[in-house]
Amino acid sequence: MNETSKLLQDMNDRSREVFRRVVEGYLAKGDPVGSRSLTRDFSEKVSAATIRNVMQDLEYMGLLGSPHVSAGRIPTQMGLRMFVDGMIEIGDPSEPDREKIDATLGADASDVTGLLDRVGSALSGVTHGASLVLTPKHEAPIKHIEFVSLSQDRALVVLVFSDGHVENRLFTPPPGQTPSSMREAANFLNALVEGKTIGELQRSIAQQIRQRRQEIDRLAQELVESGLALWDSDTENTERLIVRGRANLLESEAEAEDLERIRSLFDDLERKRDIAEFLELAEGGDGVRIFIGSENKLFSLSGSSLVVSPYMNADRKVIGAVGVIGPTRLNYGRIVPIVNYTAQLVGKMISNQK
Repeated sequence: MNETSKLLQDMNDRSREVFRRVVEGYLAKGDPVGSRSLTRDFSEKVSAATIRNVMQDLEYMGLLGSPHVSAGRIPTQMGLRMFVDGMIEIGDPSEPDREKIDATLGADASDVTGLLDRVGSALSGVTHGASLVLTPKHEAPIKHIEFVSLSQDRALVVLVFSDGHVENRLFTPPPGQTPSSMREAANFLNALVEGKTIGELQRSIAQQIRQRRQEIDRLAQELVESGLALWDSDTENTERLIVRGRANLLESEAEAEDLERIRSLFDDLERKRDIAEFLELAEGGDGVRIFIGSENKLFSLSGSSLVVSPYMNADRKVIGAVGVIGPTRLNYGRIVPIVNYTAQLVGKMISNQK
């Protein structure tokens, strides 16, 4: 359970209602919401002073803030994140919104570039925000891969395809990665990549991981049976070889070599797992994602939000994405269904070309 989920769970009904009404009032009008306006249509009979006390508690929790010295409050970035994750009600797009999108995209879909251009126009027009459209991913075999570290939690993968096409993709690398480890990952992948798509490369690495695990299991069993080590393997990702005292006084070179060999295999297994995770992060995408304020590292616009959803081809592979960029004061309950509906529609139209 993350921090905002726990905060929401710990709040009583009154605090939850005050918080929800402040956020909804701010999203609707963009102005701070005061205690007096909340008392007028609150679900229970409470005084403005009681509401003010609740708002102060919510401010202390980091969920509300005061833009200036006044009784009014607005949601903080953390407050908006909690509202979006735990309180927002996401339904279907309204009939008018759906009709506008359908009308814009209803033309000939054989021209993908034209289709995506219309998608951008449709999203901008319906949502009154800036649109984001990522074109379909290239499916040709890869010729070369390069990872570029942009910051501690942001990296770029450069894919050079065999037909000369070059594609850059942003992703969040696994924790603890360094420019050096990224170079090592790229070198390893480039030795395997010839003639393979990303999907084929992932399968190749998965097979190597399975082979490495089998080799470790066989060697470990021999060491355990000889009494040199203890095998501790609760889950697939936490197996350990606990070396016993006698192993520190190995009598033969063969035993020492076996122990060193298994250490080397463990290192190799971890490296391949990291690389497999790199590929998965560079390739993956799931559902509608909402990035609020400074979470939106793609553009470094701390005062903006990005609502984005991938679209898939007929084989259920993520091939691109559509989204809307706007102020943090977006009407998320309306925008999320529109982006999701548009992404599904684009995926269907591109799939139906074949």
